[in-house]
Amino acid sequence: MVDGTALLGPALAVGLAGAGAGIGIGLIGKGSLEAMSRNPNMYPKLQTSMLIAAALAEAVAIYGLVMGFVILGKI
Repeated sequence: MVDGTALLGPALAVGLAGAGAGIGIGLIGKGSLEAMSRNPNMYPKLQTSMLIAAALAEAVAIYGLVMGFVILGKI
């Protein structure tokens, strides 16, 4: 039988990774909107960079989810 404290590790892994990815995507959006407001002609270049950065931030969240399942499998 598993006690509740053993489930704290996977929950923290998924929760903190998700929170970090959310904060990262928010900062990416904020920065790109500020850059586009200063120079609207840079939109295509900024959009590509923004999408790549958002994909990398989401990869962190997926990595946290996978690590949560790995930790859960060890319990």
